[in-house]
Amino acid sequence: MSFGIKLKKARQNKMLTQEEVAKLIPMNQSNYSKIERDHQEPNLFQIRRMCEILRISADYLLEINQNELDKDKLDRFSEEIKNLLSKYF
Repeated sequence: MSFGIKLKKARQNKMLTQEEVAKLIPMNQSNYSKIERDHQEPNLFQIRRMCEILRISADYLLEINQNELDKDKLDRFSEEIKNLLSKYF
């Protein structure tokens, strides 16, 4: 599911209009509409405000998977251990 679709569903679940959310961010409604349609990317401040207003996590909105992040950390750690072991054995 795209960023815009997630944003739109979250807004609809809160029964808010695009104009209401845009005013709270603040930004104009036409730019907010472009974000929901994936025609424009919001800046960091706008993403933060959207998450606060709609009470959703940035992880969800940005599709950040903590398990994947943890796996990447584990893979890097494992590689560092292999490098250390190869130096000494």
